[in-house]
Order: sequence, then structure tokens, then C-alpha cells
Amino acid sequence: MYATETTLDTTAIQTQAKNAAVQAQQAFLDNWNNTTGGNEYGEPMYCGFAWVTVYPEHKGNTKLGKGERRVLEQMGFRKDWTGKAWQLWNCTGYNGQSMDVKEAGAQAYAETLRHYGFKAYMGSRAD
Repeated sequence: MYATETTLDTTAIQTQAKNAAVQAQQAFLDNWNNTTGGNEYGEPMYCGFAWVTVYPEHKGNTKLGKGERRVLEQMGFRKDWTGKAWQLWNCTGYNGQSMDVKEAGAQAYAETLRHYGFKAYMGSRAD
């Protein structure tokens, strides 16, 4: 990732990543409903959470590191519990409880960020 990205660039990247995530979630739900016949809730019943984790490339006390963290904060990421990575939970704002749907979105979001040079990964856990 480049710390010299402008706000316009990060907004465009964030928008593209979110759109990819929303499309991935909808494709997952459409496929799931077509193959299983669905249920009364319209989503798989495995509840949980999913997020995107980004690992900055530069140390936080350097000019490049501070720039990286500023970019991540502009994109909505917050420092995780380790203090070494940045996370964005429920990147699409999906209101359902299905972990499978949230994972599909988070994976697409992370893949889009990796395309732009971020060290981004999807994470999840059951509820």
C-alpha cells in the first residue's frame, strides 16, 4: 500500500471494495437460495461475524507508517486488539446474522484491497 494515496483515491478504493463485497454477498445468497430452496429467514442459519484485517507495511512511528494508518482510518478501519493490525467489521453493513454471507462480503472486500497493494485478509468467528 502506498501512504501517498489521496483522499479521493481512498474513497474510490473503499467504494469499489464495498461494491464488490455487496455483490459477493448477493451472489452467495442467490446461489444458496437456488440450491437449497431457502428458509423463512432468507439466509443460512449459521450465525457469526466477519471482518477485514489489514497489516500496515511500515512502522507506525515513521512518516510512511503514519500516512498508512491515516489512510486506513479514512477508510473506516480501527486498530485491532494487538495494536499491529487494523480491522473493519461488517464491511457492507449487512443486517443479517449469517456468518456465511458476511464472510463472502469480507473476502471480496479483502481481495479488492489486495489488488491495490494492501496486506488484507478476511477473518470470521461463529457467534
